[in-house]
Amino acid sequence: MRTPLQQRFRAWIASPAYPWVTGGALTVGAVAELIAYPGSLTTTLGVLVSSASLMWRRSFPPVAVVTVAAGLLGFAGDVSLYISIMVSGPVGFYILGRYRVRHPAVIVVGGALGAVCVNLVHIRTWSRMNLPVPPLWQKGSLSLFAESFLLTVVIFGAVMMGDAVRSRDQSRRERDQAQAQLIALERQQAAEAERAAIARELHDIVSHAVSMIAVQAESATYATPGLTPEARDGFQQIAGTARSSMAELRRLLGVLRTPQAQRETALNAPQPTLDHLSELVEQHRAVGGEAELKVTGERVSLPATWELSAYRIAQEALTNARKHAPGARTVVEIDYGADQMLTLRVHDDGPGPGPRPASGAGHGLTGMRERAALVGGRLSVGAGPGGGFLVEARLPWGSGGSAWRRERV
Repeated sequence: MRTPLQQRFRAWIASPAYPWVTGGALTVGAVAELIAYPGSLTTTLGVLVSSASLMWRRSFPPVAVVTVAAGLLGFAGDVSLYISIMVSGPVGFYILGRYRVRHPAVIVVGGALGAVCVNLVHIRTWSRMNLPVPPLWQKGSLSLFAESFLLTVVIFGAVMMGDAVRSRDQSRRERDQAQAQLIALERQQAAEAERAAIARELHDIVSHAVSMIAVQAESATYATPGLTPEARDGFQQIAGTARSSMAELRRLLGVLRTPQAQRETALNAPQPTLDHLSELVEQHRAVGGEAELKVTGERVSLPATWELSAYRIAQEALTNARKHAPGARTVVEIDYGADQMLTLRVHDDGPGPGPRPASGAGHGLTGMRERAALVGGRLSVGAGPGGGFLVEARLPWGSGGSAWRRERV
């Protein structure tokens, strides 16, 4: 876990201003160094270009070729190694390896050849300075190339470090991409599973209604006296169509049902309604939770889909509270409303949305959103007005509720 200071430092390194500030600071340092220790025109040009070119290292990584070439040129022009070149040279090779301007082996070989050339220039300079320089390919002459070996080791280390960072970042991106794909797949599977569960529940609701149509049509042919043959045939056709529709519903359900979901108890159990919310709250209390049910407005007989969707949302919200806020007090509020809008709120006084997936990434929240959308409603989740976590579902029952009441009458 990174500290806030480390996070700010990494954010600063990743900012676009970082290469400009560091490259500019190194260039200013190079100017100060050249004023204190002036060199030849070749040395001055190499030092300044090698330092200043680092300002473009992120926006145009191939500029690092200029960085290392100018650094080697500046070092070749003077036997004194300036501090700015000691910084810009390895950084340039690091950038070449970091952004894979060329294959690392090509970069190292090219850098080693440049180091040998600089070493040969220095050997010639030592001869002109009357320093003891043994002839090439004679005993002791290999020591003259220690400079080449040292520079090659530095070049190799800088290039390999850059390539290692590149490989690490690439692996991290691939891992993040795979994780994002996995999360997307889990969300899709959760949504599909919830839709399949809703389809099974709708099958029970619609099958009951269609079966009633079939029974009433069959009964009408015997219970209604004085029916004409045409009317009797019409009732029989209605009953036959209803039976065919039930068979088609069973076939579609067989496509959606998974082997794990084929449980007779679940299929045969009656679907819960809003009248069962008190039992749901008691179940929450029985497992150690503290819950309260508040009902506002006059109880309205809603279509079975509305009743079931509201019940399942409350059930999942209570499960969510037990999982992420154990021991918290939970209040379930249901408001039938005079504006034909059923409002369901489940609020706990736990730690709030921080520890739980309030953004909708969790399967439970995905299911609640699916159920709210099924009846044309919407679901909102997040921090409650006084803290804690709030799940609020607004389900318009309007014309659906009125039609349901007319059917019951």
